[in-house]
Amino acid sequence: MISIQHLSKNFGKLWALNEVSVDFTAGKCYALIGPNGSGKTTLIKCILGMVLPASGELIVDGETIKNHWSYREKIGYMPQIGHYPDNMRIGQLLDMIKNIRKHPPVLDEELIEAFKLDTMLDKRMHTLSGGTRQKVSAALAFLFNPPVLFLDEPTAGLDPVSVEILKDKILREKDKGKLIIITSHIMSDLDELTTDVVYMQEGTIRYNNTVSELKEITGEQKLGKAIARLMRSMERAKETNNQKSKLKCSESEIRN
Repeated sequence: MISIQHLSKNFGKLWALNEVSVDFTAGKCYALIGPNGSGKTTLIKCILGMVLPASGELIVDGETIKNHWSYREKIGYMPQIGHYPDNMRIGQLLDMIKNIRKHPPVLDEELIEAFKLDTMLDKRMHTLSGGTRQKVSAALAFLFNPPVLFLDEPTAGLDPVSVEILKDKILREKDKGKLIIITSHIMSDLDELTTDVVYMQEGTIRYNNTVSELKEITGEQKLGKAIARLMRSMERAKETNNQKSKLKCSESEIRN
């Protein structure tokens, strides 16, 4: 569904992505995780066409996206924080987004009804709580029935009932064969929803396999603990490599 090949992106001297290659397959739900500054957001923005990579290739449904933006109609995006015109009403926002599409598919308004947004269409965006804004973002992400969904911290700020509504929706869409990619710091949510883990660190992918495989190799039953063990092992490996590098430098100085 989405194939990323040798993708690199720098901001000045900082390389946010360094030769990243990964495939995301339809019918799976991926947890895209990593520490702050690992390159997750840059990778997502490259896929969405919001950031242009320095090199590499992005392929969606077998076709490169370079200079072709129509592929974005296949993607639903739920940002961590939705920014909307303050004075616009919920109903006006929904109508505006619907009118933007030239050839809209059959609409999926299930979350609009489940979150009862249809009962507050006259409310202005600046009056909404953070949780209600999050519901609006979720409803917009699913609205056009896209085959690909990017959900950034989707349950943050939602009340427990709304969290379960959204989780059930995500699982149903996955079962329909859609590709779903979730970034979240709430490991318990990812444990319930995801089939695969893509772990990023320092602009590279350090783990790309199933959740069950990660739990097996770490000996942990919960995804949060498995990820923590993976991170600690990588930190130890990094420290060992740094020590070896320092030793080599010292030996070279002695020889000279």
